[in-house]
Amino acid sequence: MHQPPEDNKPVTVARGLSSEEAAIRLKTFGPNALIAQKQRSTLIILLHQFKSPMMLLLGLAASLSFVFGEWLDGSAIVIVLLINILIGFWMELQAVRSMHALKDMISLPAKVVRDQRTVEVPSDEIVPGDALYVEAGDMIAADAQIIESSELQAEEAALTGESLPVSKKNEPMPADTPLPDRIDMLFKGTFITRGNGYAVVQATGMKTEIGKIASMVQGAHQAATPLEKKLEALSRKLIWVTVGLLAAVVLVGVFRQFDFLELIKTAIALAVAAIPEGLPIVATLALARGMIKMAKYKAIVKKLSAVETLGGTDIICTDKTGTLTQNRIEVSTIACQSGIVEIANEEDQGVLTYRSGEEHMQSADFIRLLEVAVLCSTAEYSTTGDAHTMIGDPLETGLLRFAVAAGMDIEALRKTHRMEGQIPFTSETKMMVTRHRSGNRIWVAAKGAMEEILSHCTHISRDGRVEALDSAVHKHWIDQSETLAAKGLRMLGFAWKDDDHMYLTPDDLVFTGMIGFLDPPIAGMKEALGECQNAGIEVKMITGDHPATAKTIASALGLIDAAHDEIILGKEMKSVEQLTAEDRKKWLHARIFARVSPGQKLDLVTVLQDEGHIVAMTGDGVNDAPALKKADIGIAMGIRGSQVSQEVADMVLKDDAFTSIVRAIKQGRIIFENIRKFVVYLLSSNLSELMVVATAALLGLHFQLFPLQILFINLVSDVLPALALGMSSGSDEVMKQKPRNPDEPIISGQKWVTIWVYAGVMAICTLVGVWMHHVLIDPGDVWEPRISNNILFLSLIGAQLLHVFNMSEGRRFFRGEEFGNKYVWWSLLITASVIGVAYSIPQVREALYLGPMMWADIIVVAGATFASFLINRILKRLGWLK
Repeated sequence: MHQPPEDNKPVTVARGLSSEEAAIRLKTFGPNALIAQKQRSTLIILLHQFKSPMMLLLGLAASLSFVFGEWLDGSAIVIVLLINILIGFWMELQAVRSMHALKDMISLPAKVVRDQRTVEVPSDEIVPGDALYVEAGDMIAADAQIIESSELQAEEAALTGESLPVSKKNEPMPADTPLPDRIDMLFKGTFITRGNGYAVVQATGMKTEIGKIASMVQGAHQAATPLEKKLEALSRKLIWVTVGLLAAVVLVGVFRQFDFLELIKTAIALAVAAIPEGLPIVATLALARGMIKMAKYKAIVKKLSAVETLGGTDIICTDKTGTLTQNRIEVSTIACQSGIVEIANEEDQGVLTYRSGEEHMQSADFIRLLEVAVLCSTAEYSTTGDAHTMIGDPLETGLLRFAVAAGMDIEALRKTHRMEGQIPFTSETKMMVTRHRSGNRIWVAAKGAMEEILSHCTHISRDGRVEALDSAVHKHWIDQSETLAAKGLRMLGFAWKDDDHMYLTPDDLVFTGMIGFLDPPIAGMKEALGECQNAGIEVKMITGDHPATAKTIASALGLIDAAHDEIILGKEMKSVEQLTAEDRKKWLHARIFARVSPGQKLDLVTVLQDEGHIVAMTGDGVNDAPALKKADIGIAMGIRGSQVSQEVADMVLKDDAFTSIVRAIKQGRIIFENIRKFVVYLLSSNLSELMVVATAALLGLHFQLFPLQILFINLVSDVLPALALGMSSGSDEVMKQKPRNPDEPIISGQKWVTIWVYAGVMAICTLVGVWMHHVLIDPGDVWEPRISNNILFLSLIGAQLLHVFNMSEGRRFFRGEEFGNKYVWWSLLITASVIGVAYSIPQVREALYLGPMMWADIIVVAGATFASFLINRILKRLGWLK
């Protein structure tokens, strides 16, 4: 880049800091870098996996097995333990790297004045007091106060949410001025879009605005997800059930003077039976399948648990710019003396749709207005096939895009009206004037703030005729401009004149009309928000933009109504500690929050979570990062989103479409119902094993299930059928239901009754099967322990495999989702094959304590299996089980 001019600068800029002083300040203030939060070591993450009560119980069972010489049982338990630990370890290693992204944003060099000359230095060596030189295209390296500027504008959307570049100048503002209104300051991590200037560095590193955001990102600890909380609560209940049964067995064993070693083996078997070892694996695979399915909908989910969290979301806090709106400036309203035209939508294909006034577009005034807009501009706009190339100020490119959509050949117009001179826009003049030659005709075009344009006009155009502009008409246009501005539109006035003067002057202009601009909503957004409302999901708009603009967009999208039209401004928002009950109620009720800072976004999410809501936060800017991390589900934009927001978020939308969020929520709800279904299946199966082991121990029966057999049942017959239950496609009705209560456990009271009945029926049928075998097939006073164990073992496997069909909703006997689920049938076929292979291998058969089976034995096993299935189906058909 070119060196800035050296002359005519203030002394502070001309001299800058000396190299020695800069070195001293660097030691004093530290490097201009963001300090990353101390990361947990790999060892700590690994040890974290052992905190689960289930893992501790399995570890105790494995230890007892090894102590008493049960090496095979102990080794099998350890393998299961390692599988579960590795799954959790892998998931935690996918933690967000938000601080790395923030550090990447400041790696570019910067230009500063050192030792009375301009030099480039690494951005982390900038210190307070340095004189920064910035120009169009530069990223700001530190927070700095402007001391000299020329046509200076900065793009701050990622930090403030403002959709338009902000004009910057040397006009010191009060210290409590909201960040979006600090026109005297440049902020680290933002971009210069126009002009150049000098600024003195006020803050570096973590003291900058982006540094404060980095601190909030570090401090915003995400709570455990609802699914994690529910599964943890479930684990505790299972532990207490196991402890209760274990205590009963030990008491009875001591009373009856059972062998101590047999009591220990029973305790191990109870511990293994209590834990659904397949649950973490099945839950992980079901959620992973949900991730793959969501990816087809352009929603990339980074955390498995976020899939389920989406399904429970009841509030979406969404940014406006780039999320609900297109983050580009478009013409919304055009007004001339001949009428007003309101634009509904301007599509990329160049097709306009109108809300009203389309008939005025061909009038002489509107044509002249578009000609002025095209000529009084330095922007460029060209189209090649379906591709559009835009260069220049966003507002000017928006004008050109509209002119092309309205049918104007801007290239031909500019060729016939060659520009000969211009008076550029400045913050002082607030208008731009250009001079054009068309043949022998000299033509002047002007645009700018309405009050400035009108103050230079002596005439007005009406239906192509030029009339005198009197005070009444002047006031009418000022009033109309203010009315539209109050609706959130940015207003520009346009004027022209034929000129025969030698010099370009902005006097004696003919006013031709005004244009209002707006960042338009994304196509299909209103329908997506309507679907959210039907699903009982409240949407709140949180933006750094102007409140009038926010309200206009919210009204157009149907986001607010008469009951929810209040806007809460950032300056009115207290800190969380200062909030009263009335303040919290007001925040919960409001749907629009404008001029909001990053810290206030974070506070809002905190309040909503404190009230028991599951909060999704969408955003695309650096300023959204803390709230994205704090929210139950952070959703970043993939196209417009900053790297920081994408790193922090749990989910990234590849197409930036709010509609993708709706589809993802639907999938999340389906997945939760599937998870609930296979949890019921797994728990009832494991409880049946607990009942069998406890009954055999309490009654002192001569046969018992061994720990290795229980592990085999849980890992072979449970996992595949449970996974098949997790692959149900669900129903469209799921989006017509209200969000489930986040406090509701994954298994409600009625479901627990169902689980215990299911388990009791399976346990009783298998135990009765053993008794029937002894009575009918092998009568006598002596029971054969091995054959009794085999009958019990295989009957329990069979009962659990057929139990998968009991998960079908409704009361039809042989109909329901699971009867038509091809994955269920495949899982049963594969599981039966695995059991057959295990039985055919002598070493495995011996490890599982299996002996030869006669046809009579097989018939008893089949009878016990089908009896369990039929009894449970009858109970469900009668409506006794839900």
